[in-house]
Amino acid sequence: MPAPAPALGNESSIEALYSEAAKATAVGSKSFYFATSFFPKELAHRAYAVYWFCRTTDDLVDEAPSRRDGEEGLNKWEGEFRFGLAGGKVSNPILRLFLHVMDQASIPAEYPLELIAGCRMDLEQQRYETYDELRVYCYRVASCVGLMMCHVIGFSDPKLENIAKQHAMELGLAMQITNILRDVGTDLKLGRIYFPREEMERFGYSEADLLAEKRNREFIDLMSFQAERARAYYASAMPGIALLRPEGRFAVEIAARVYSAILREIETHNYNVFAERAVVSPAEKYWITARALSGAWMDRLLGAKH
Repeated sequence: MPAPAPALGNESSIEALYSEAAKATAVGSKSFYFATSFFPKELAHRAYAVYWFCRTTDDLVDEAPSRRDGEEGLNKWEGEFRFGLAGGKVSNPILRLFLHVMDQASIPAEYPLELIAGCRMDLEQQRYETYDELRVYCYRVASCVGLMMCHVIGFSDPKLENIAKQHAMELGLAMQITNILRDVGTDLKLGRIYFPREEMERFGYSEADLLAEKRNREFIDLMSFQAERARAYYASAMPGIALLRPEGRFAVEIAARVYSAILREIETHNYNVFAERAVVSPAEKYWITARALSGAWMDRLLGAKH
């Protein structure tokens, strides 16, 4: 269910809300919480507020007892959010904190509104004919989160903002495709299939096969194709990290590396996504961090020689 909203008093309660947002993040996404723990305090607080808004928006759909309940909940949520955007005083503390961060970080309203539209797609469209259709969904529910985080972190050179955002969009696509591959079994139970029909047909894997949870050669080939697509997005996205402000780069790199590790786990277990959910252990996360630290140190050392 959406995280319960604590009572809101005066502006001094903002710090308490940041604490609630941090708790919601720690429970809702261990990978995101781990990565953002490398942010300075102010950036971490803002990241938690963004996550709290995004997770609550998503839960209004995923945790709704019926489609009608999901539609009503999401419509009410969007209505109050738009009211806040227009300068109205919102009653929901999650929205109030997020609107506060939007103002502080100059987050364009189009990104959270696109996120809401993406969550609405899960109510209205549970099949996709082509990857182009699916890409719209991935952009809305994942890339827009990355674009919001770009504004939370800031850009090293305002002239390169658009390039940085392009890379952030690609990282969001990579992460969402990874999510889709990891959660095939879970999504199937919700009646959702995120493989484009066109690509399922190309690999000879039918919807009936998927519903029967067949993990045959056709399925492996289909999954492998999706994994390669995600990997290409990861590779294309990584240069964009250097275009963010230095204090936020390391956390983004850790997030990208952890999600890449999830993708490797899926492949290592030969796409056994019906029986298990791929995770990266805490020990592996710390090993990823150690390697990233070593790489950052070497980059600084080599740079000092030039």
